[in-house]
Amino acid sequence: MCLAVPAQLIAVNADAARARADFGGIEKEIDVSLIDEPRPGDWVIVHVGFALNRIDEAQAAETLELLRTTGAADAASDATKGAAQ
Repeated sequence: MCLAVPAQLIAVNADAARARADFGGIEKEIDVSLIDEPRPGDWVIVHVGFALNRIDEAQAAETLELLRTTGAADAASDATKGAAQ
């Protein structure tokens, strides 16, 4: 199953290619090279360690709630645990 999950950027490296992201309390380093001008505080959709696009906070909250109500939140948590550090 492929799953892309919302995460909030905490810090962006000087080269703007990598960032530290918060996945609901789990922090991981991700690739943000596909996002124009990533900034701390941005919400993004992440798939296999890559931020695919920026989303707004309302979209992130809605997606996270849908994941919780469908039980997919556990799968999302498992997916982020295995993401590249």
